[in-house]
This record gives sequence, C-alpha cells and structure tokens, in this order.
Amino acid sequence: MPYEMKPLFEERMRMLMPDREDFDAFNKIVHTGPRSFIRCNTLKMEPEHLLARLRKRWEVIQPFAKYPEIMLVTSDLGPGELGSCIEHLLGYYYIQEISSMMSVLALEPRPGELVLDLCASPGSKTTQIAAKMENSGTLIANDIKIDRIKILSANLERCGVSNAIVTRDDAVGLCMRLAKRGWKFDRILLDAPCSGEGTLRSSPKTFLMWNVKVVQNLGRQQMKLIANAIKCLKKDGVLVYSTCTHSPEENEAVVNFALERFPVEIEKIHLPIKCRTGVESWKENKYSSEVAKACRIYPQDNDTEGFFLCKMRLKEEVE
Repeated sequence: MPYEMKPLFEERMRMLMPDREDFDAFNKIVHTGPRSFIRCNTLKMEPEHLLARLRKRWEVIQPFAKYPEIMLVTSDLGPGELGSCIEHLLGYYYIQEISSMMSVLALEPRPGELVLDLCASPGSKTTQIAAKMENSGTLIANDIKIDRIKILSANLERCGVSNAIVTRDDAVGLCMRLAKRGWKFDRILLDAPCSGEGTLRSSPKTFLMWNVKVVQNLGRQQMKLIANAIKCLKKDGVLVYSTCTHSPEENEAVVNFALERFPVEIEKIHLPIKCRTGVESWKENKYSSEVAKACRIYPQDNDTEGFFLCKMRLKEEVE
C-alpha cells in the first residue's frame, strides 16, 4: 500500500495549490518514482564523448541544448544499474536529479573565483560547481558530520576535483570565523538542511517522517545560516539559497528575513525548467513582493522532484 500524505501536510499543499486539478496532479506524481537523470562530469569527459559511450548500453537524451552535460536515461534500468556502471565508477558522470542541478546553474560559478559550499555533502552540487570553475580558483566545501564528510571526499576524488578544500564544521560557526578573519567570497551556495517535502518521489518515507514542528524549527535554523553566510560575501557577491522542500517557513520566510535585515537584492533566475514564482503571503504572514522572483519547482510541472531556490546579490559588504 503506498504512503499517503498526513492530513496537515495535505492541507498545506492544497493551500499552495488551490486549483484542484493542480493538486491532484501533484498528488499523483509524488507516488511515482523519479526519472533517471545524470550529469556529465566535464572535468573528465566531454558530453558528446560520454553520450556516445552510454548509447552503446542505454537510450540517452540531452533535453537542453544549452546544457549538454544534463542527460536523461530513458531505458528501463535495473536496481543500482546507474551506480554500478563503469563510467560512473570512473567519475565520468554523477547521478543527480535535475532539480538539484538548478542551484549551481543559478549560482553561475566561474573559473578563478572564491566559492563557498556551506552544506556540501554528498557533493552533487560541489562537483558541479568545480566543473563550472574548471578546477581553478578555490572552492571550500563544508559539512558537519564525519560520515557525510567521508562521502563528500570520496565523490570529490572520484570526480577529479582538485580545487576544493574540505572542512568539517558547523556552518554558522564556520561563517563567523571566516568573517572574523576577513574572508569574503565571490559566490556562496547555501543548500540548506530542510524537511525534504520535495523528495517524496525518491524517498517515500518522507510521507511518514513529515512533521510541522520540524518545519518550524528548521526555518529558524535556516535564518541563522543565511544571516551568517551573507556576512561572508563580497560586495556584488552572489548567494543562492536552496532547499528541497515546499514549505514557505523554510523558503520565502527565510528570503524575506534576509531582505529585511541585509542590503541584498533578489535577481530573477532563468532556468531550463518551469519555475513558479515565490509566494508573497503564507497564512498570517506577508512577505516582500521581491520574493516573487524566487523559483518554486513543483514535480508535476517538469516530471522532477520538488525544489526551491533564490538568487541574491549583496549591494554593500556587511561587517
């Protein structure tokens, strides 16, 4: 028997999707498994060469001409088949859901820059950042738990990342120490720990684990994270805040908090998949109209997982 939404979770999602057909489409797709997306690791192989190799085994397409590294395996796959493939083991590609790739496309890291990935493990976005940086500049990849650090380090090594420094620290504490020492970054990715409402397709147990108190507690934690991350940005530096959840307490509320307290502006994001605008109010809370520039990715719009991201630029350095 498939997992079903808890009543409160369903009520909240219906508020976000007041159109009945829209909610029904959401409810239907979250009970299906995700598609098999991979990302070519351009540090080791050009997309056309990887495509030629993989097409000897599977049906593979490149859905976006502008991003040839994004590939979709359309063949029926056996359990663990993508992960046991020699091209994966050699680091030629990374198994990554497409919505997860959008954070780095929005961040637009460049060669030679100083970049911080605050909550980096398992390394999907970290390896993507390194590829965009062409292994030049400096990328600091941080996480807090040693078991997650081991996974992160293994993925960086497998993918041939050579410009990353791995740190094990509490993200807030790390930002405080970096800011105290005068470190200022060109770009920061804050892919924050969240309630995971967008991962129902790949992790159905989220149906059972969901709890509104967790959502509220995480929202407060995320505000601490973004406040300290902003203090590590250069003037005109870019921060991308992202989560794999739909809850406004963890998304627009956090962005609104940053807008109210720091000299940041939100930039419109142009992505290759459909985005809905950020919500400007939630229950009794009213947010700045600027949060509408944020991006909500719903699974029924793109046949993906759910995601949220927002791109901010710092107008003046924060002491």
